[in-house]
Amino acid sequence: MWHGGSWRWLGGEHDAEPSAGQERRETGRLEALSDGVFAIAMTLLILSLPIPKRDSNLTSVALLHSSLLDNYAWLSLVTYVVSFVTVLVMWINHHFLFQFVARIDRYFVVANGLLLMLVVFVNYPTALVANFVGTAGGEFAAVAYNVTFVLVAIFFNAMWFHIVRHGRLLVADADPAEVATYTRQYLVGGPLYLAALLLAFYSPGLSIALDAALAIFWAFTGRIIRTKRRPERHVGQSHLTADRAISE
Repeated sequence: MWHGGSWRWLGGEHDAEPSAGQERRETGRLEALSDGVFAIAMTLLILSLPIPKRDSNLTSVALLHSSLLDNYAWLSLVTYVVSFVTVLVMWINHHFLFQFVARIDRYFVVANGLLLMLVVFVNYPTALVANFVGTAGGEFAAVAYNVTFVLVAIFFNAMWFHIVRHGRLLVADADPAEVATYTRQYLVGGPLYLAALLLAFYSPGLSIALDAALAIFWAFTGRIIRTKRRPERHVGQSHLTADRAISE
């Protein structure tokens, strides 16, 4: 049962603290739900690609040339690839983040839900870019696209710092040096996407290009699976080491 901002379970006459097995199951359920949402969001991105309309007055070659080059349809394909890779990287980071989660609370579940809402919403600004970049509405489309990524970065930071600053959520074997490394990476992501957002007001095309560069950069940096393990420690001790790592 959900109670008082944390997970509690009915254990007879009084509420009982959840066991380690129960905590793992609830954390696993939340991650499984998140994985499903990511999979749906990635699948729906293909719907943002416009289908060229047939024109009986043009030959097949001329039609393709007009549709793909003259009407900026090629940029729609580029935007689809950028968005797919970006959502894929979001899933990788989300999967990595859950490797540091020992248990969940109300704040974490709500923040995760809002993050998933934004992940699904990525399809909408992607469709805007696919349809309006190269037109008078291109600036608005690029701005909406990058605002979404800035908000995603904010929620990732909110979830990460909630984990490491509240040791009861952090796994007992968290390596403080590894925590510090990924803390710095999370802090860098937001400003970079903010830079892409500001660039969108000047050049929507360059803004999307920066998004593409960031997607490639995040895809090939960091580890997906934690390989450096430490002996089991008490939760209170992991809290102290995480705080020490953040302050370094």
